Amino acid sequence: MDYFKKILRFAKPYSRYGYLNIFFNILYALFSALSFAALIPMLNVLFEQTEPVTELPVFEGISNAKDYFIDYLGYHVTQYAGEDKMKALILVIGLILVLFLLKNLFNYLAMYFITFLRNGVLKDIRNSMYQKITELPISYYSEKRKGDVIARISSDVLEIQHSFLSILELIVREPLTILFTILIMFGISGKLTLFVFIFIPLAGMIISRIGKSLKKKSDDVQREQGEFLSVIEETLSGLRVIKAFNSESRFYQTFSASTQRFFNFSNTLLNRQNLASPTGEFLGILVIGVLLWFGGKMVLVDETLDPASFIAYMGLAYNILTPAKAISKASYGVKKGNAAAERVLEILETNNPIAEIDNAIEKTAFDNNITLENISFKYEADYVLKDFSLNVPKGGTVALVGQSGSGKSTIANLVTRFYDVNEGTIKIDGINIKDLSKKSLRGLLGLVTQDSILFNDSVQNNIGLGKEGASLEEIQEAAKIANAHDFIMDLPKGYDTNIGDSGNKLSGGQKQRLSIARAVLKNPPIMILDEATSALDTESERLVQDALEKMMKNRTSIVIAHRLSTIQNADNIVVLQKGEIVEQGTHLELIEKNGTYKKLVTMQSLDA
Repeated sequence: MDYFKKILRFAKPYSRYGYLNIFFNILYALFSALSFAALIPMLNVLFEQTEPVTELPVFEGISNAKDYFIDYLGYHVTQYAGEDKMKALILVIGLILVLFLLKNLFNYLAMYFITFLRNGVLKDIRNSMYQKITELPISYYSEKRKGDVIARISSDVLEIQHSFLSILELIVREPLTILFTILIMFGISGKLTLFVFIFIPLAGMIISRIGKSLKKKSDDVQREQGEFLSVIEETLSGLRVIKAFNSESRFYQTFSASTQRFFNFSNTLLNRQNLASPTGEFLGILVIGVLLWFGGKMVLVDETLDPASFIAYMGLAYNILTPAKAISKASYGVKKGNAAAERVLEILETNNPIAEIDNAIEKTAFDNNITLENISFKYEADYVLKDFSLNVPKGGTVALVGQSGSGKSTIANLVTRFYDVNEGTIKIDGINIKDLSKKSLRGLLGLVTQDSILFNDSVQNNIGLGKEGASLEEIQEAAKIANAHDFIMDLPKGYDTNIGDSGNKLSGGQKQRLSIARAVLKNPPIMILDEATSALDTESERLVQDALEKMMKNRTSIVIAHRLSTIQNADNIVVLQKGEIVEQGTHLELIEKNGTYKKLVTMQSLDA
């Protein structure tokens, strides 16, 4: 029930719909019981047991409720119909039809209002999950499979709505239907009603035994769903590689193995779940059989119960079966919902290690420098950076070079605060970046990465991510600086052209220039370029490099370079090796030192 309580907090904004649902469910339960009780006077008319009632009866307490109700109806039937039994029958049938109409109207209204609550909770949980997904650090997703996260925000949340929140409908309606029905049954025959109480604990005990392992089975199903969604996501992301290496059959085997496990888990789960309804119905019919025997004896032998009351009583007894079955199915819903809620809440309750302090500083301008002071950092066990220090003055260009794994890209991740340092501090204008709000910190930074991350949208909207509400003229101006305007105008719909998933309709150089245009539009004072030209051919590199140089004018830049020819004009070149600085200086100074940097330059010259 802990998970249920945590999910219920999402229902608070929709509480008014919950109260309306409870109100109409109470009326539904009441009229559900009364509609069967109203059969008694109709059956009395049919069995010719109706006697004229000439005086309005007086209510003398609960013990007299049944006689009062029958005499009250009898009085009004007598007043309206007199001795005409057909007229009396029509009146009683009309009463029954009105009661059933009201019962079903109240049922509809109860369902109508709970719909807003259920769908509202569904919407808010998904919104909260999406917000949490975007808030959590990048490191979180290096451990989680994307497909599993997608399964949690889609199918798991839907499972909460179907099986967990359905309990809200049952909390009031079904128990009250049973309660009102049993009260009327007691009014008709207390002796007969005692048999009903044999059914409820017996059914509950048997169904509880069936459902004990349901949560684990449901957990297996939902986890396996996350597995095959991950395979789908990886297949779509790497389709070119899969086709190029003729690996379709291998991935199909992985996928089909996952769906086979899903098939097996689902069969076990649903077969266990499907036992609830027939078991509950059989137990109910078993009790009905006992009631028919015992009640028939009271009518035919003992003559302590009239036939009309007995038939209405049997209708009421059967009326208990539907809510009893619904309650037993709801117990399954709780177990399935628990498994889904546990997976959803695991994400919602994950602590973000990249925390923001209270009253974080909102910094809107960059005035002096960026300093990395004795920082050390590790992703897992081994340190990637060790006691690293660097000063980047305003307006300066600092290039980071070195072999793969030397810690260059890690510095970009730390300055943007995608990760937090283990030791030391990173400061902007003397302020620790941990004291800045993440939004204002990243507002000062522009990032262009080796992988051009674009979205399945128009060129205009992809560039426009750099500045909210940017005009087409501003977007075009940014594209011109990035050497992208000409090729954009050659696209079928110009700036309105959809570039496909991850920008796959464009070449690598075109995608990179759109990324640069996006950064130019943002117009940040600090620019971080993470190997922005390493994946390009010579012609594209020249165009991109020209765009980068135009973008870097009058800006502070941290350039992570793979191709050393692109950073020869940097104010300071820092050479890294295994997370430590081995050399730094200008291009000419480092060449004269005849050290690591010169070796790297010579190697690249030979490769070229």
